[in-house]
Amino acid sequence: MPVRGPRLKVLRRLGVQLPGLTRKVAERRPHPPGAHGTTPARRRKSAYRLRLEEKQKLRANYGVTEGQLRRYVAAARARAGHTGANLLALLERRLDNVVFRLGLAPTIPAARQLVAHGHVAVNGARVDRAGRLVAAGDVVALTPEARRRPALCAAAEAGPVLRLPSHLAAEPGDGYAGRVLAAPARSDVPFPVDDALIVEFYAR
Repeated sequence: MPVRGPRLKVLRRLGVQLPGLTRKVAERRPHPPGAHGTTPARRRKSAYRLRLEEKQKLRANYGVTEGQLRRYVAAARARAGHTGANLLALLERRLDNVVFRLGLAPTIPAARQLVAHGHVAVNGARVDRAGRLVAAGDVVALTPEARRRPALCAAAEAGPVLRLPSHLAAEPGDGYAGRVLAAPARSDVPFPVDDALIVEFYAR
């Protein structure tokens, strides 16, 4: 299930900024939440906890359930190449993530809502499934109906929250659309994550 409740607590617990989850930053209280969050001499993390937290980063940032993430891991293993890199590429190809990275929504949860309400089109056809995987050559855009609603256009007019990754580009002359140029690269993931630990977590 996607993250519910205070998102800053998630950032503080995991100790990393997750741009897909929220635009807020945990600068005022960067330590983990709880009575012992500020204690300098915290117990050393176990190997299991290290792997669990890396996995939770993906779940929180991309807003996927445990079952969905397991299926992504299985699909990544079935592909040629490095399993961890394959997994991250699959998550980066999710439509809700692409809508966010193109700057059509301020966060992935907001992008998921746009998609679910039918405000996003892929190659001119309306799509309402946030988990759809885009491919090279696809054009992702706000629908004509969405463009007539200022509240839905505000994020696109403000521009992307993050620098556009190498596999995406804005459509020339259209501020409400973008194109997928290629498969995502490992360097396109906008937060630090150790994919090897995630693969190890699911190999138990």
